[in-house]
Amino acid sequence: MVERQGLLCGKVVLVTGASSGIGAASAKVFAREGAAVVLAARRVDRLTGLVDELRGAGTDAAYVETDVRSSADAQRAVDFVLERHGRLDAAFNNAGIGWDQEPMHLMKDDAFDALMDTNVRGVWNLLRCELAAMKENPSGGSIVNNSSVAGLQAIPAAAPYIASKHAVIGLTKAAAAEYAACGIRVNAVAPGTTRSEIIAGWFERNPEIEPELHRLTPQGRTADPEEIAQAAAWLCSDRSSFVTGAVMPVDGGFTIV
Repeated sequence: MVERQGLLCGKVVLVTGASSGIGAASAKVFAREGAAVVLAARRVDRLTGLVDELRGAGTDAAYVETDVRSSADAQRAVDFVLERHGRLDAAFNNAGIGWDQEPMHLMKDDAFDALMDTNVRGVWNLLRCELAAMKENPSGGSIVNNSSVAGLQAIPAAAPYIASKHAVIGLTKAAAAEYAACGIRVNAVAPGTTRSEIIAGWFERNPEIEPELHRLTPQGRTADPEEIAQAAAWLCSDRSSFVTGAVMPVDGGFTIV
């Protein structure tokens, strides 16, 4: 009998935005696939509970309090991984925020600043630290950034959110091209409507949006966070070894046309 191993068996993986939603689901999926995981987010109480759960299941898990908007925090998170494990094999830059749809001419500067600081600067801060660490890893590494279908086309969302998710794709492609020769792959996932705290709150405040998004999605439903995590796990793994600079829609067909 051939022994089957997990997608990420033996890998050391950093997951940001890991306290809830897609990030928390990814921590669990990556752990089931054999990875040692380091979880990064601001909500330490959530991280503590999740790490305890993972360790109880036999996973090598730890957390580091991190605000991705801070370049110092991003460096501290990567340094924590290196100090604990000696290397970084993969990273899922998942941390991000949303914002209610509002006409552009009425939006305040703080909306634009908040979305860009977390969704774009957060990815920028982490990418630089992760790329530097992976350049020292003889095996290279794999980075996955969390964009959105809003990074591929305009959807019923705040304009700066759409711009921020387009920017994540730009950073992904730039890093993929620049670091491919170093054995580092950089890809992005583009989730469609996915059940999370952010989306649940958005739907609660705007009850007309969920049925409209379902109407526009061929599969006609909202995704479970684990479905996005599974795609990210594959991109982090060696089974996607010839994939870099790609943007993988995980959207139930939303972006088919």
